[in-house]
Amino acid sequence: MNAEQTPFPLLQAQQVTRRFGARIACDKVSLSLYPGEVLGIVGESGSGKTTLLNCLAGHRAPDEGQVLFSTRHEGVVDLYQISEARRRLLSRTDWGFVHQSARDGLRADVSAGANVGERLMAVGARHYGDIRNEATIWLQRVEINPARIDDLPRDFSGGMQQRLQIARNLVTRPRLIFMDEPTASLDVSVQARLLDLLRQLVTQLQLAAVIVTHDLAVARLLAHRLMVMREGQVVEEGLTDQVLDDPQHPYTQLLVSSIVHA
Repeated sequence: MNAEQTPFPLLQAQQVTRRFGARIACDKVSLSLYPGEVLGIVGESGSGKTTLLNCLAGHRAPDEGQVLFSTRHEGVVDLYQISEARRRLLSRTDWGFVHQSARDGLRADVSAGANVGERLMAVGARHYGDIRNEATIWLQRVEINPARIDDLPRDFSGGMQQRLQIARNLVTRPRLIFMDEPTASLDVSVQARLLDLLRQLVTQLQLAAVIVTHDLAVARLLAHRLMVMREGQVVEEGLTDQVLDDPQHPYTQLLVSSIVHA
């Protein structure tokens, strides 16, 4: 974490609440995230962690509260007080979003190179040769043979599709990346390889990241800090090793115990 370089957190949530009918999916959640820091959000299905992630990423407006983002040039903005067009631009430049299913984060009808290159074009790149060269570099960086730059994503394995989605998101060098269960749909051996790659890239690029996962092993590997959610509320938070090695809340103790005895 490198909080000394900025007077503000990169991302803040203040009393974020989101309802679906009578159900409160996210209940008065507050957090701060600094540059270079990885925050893990864990909990069982239905705990509210994905709803919170979507609120943080500009995908779903909260019913109450604020989501504040420290932009490169304009200072701190409230994501839901700026225009949708401005929010979309930020999502292409300052942050990325890695979906659980690569199908949700890739365009199936264009090549691997075009999937990566589209993000560059969205931020103003126009020279075809430069775009293709940068796409080639990023395919190599995520361990995809650059000879497959013209192949369609559907011809890739699940693990390769997920790595391609990561390249697509990181090619514009965002400062923040959101990840929603990025390894959940992969088998164990592929998960390990992808997690190792993610850890390397987050460190090399000094990315801030928010990762939602039900897998505490994933959280331990990637996250500096951890938030544990249950029924829309944060029941425990702290440094990852502290939370997992000495859980204080009965729900966190149950989660950790279920992994230990699995």
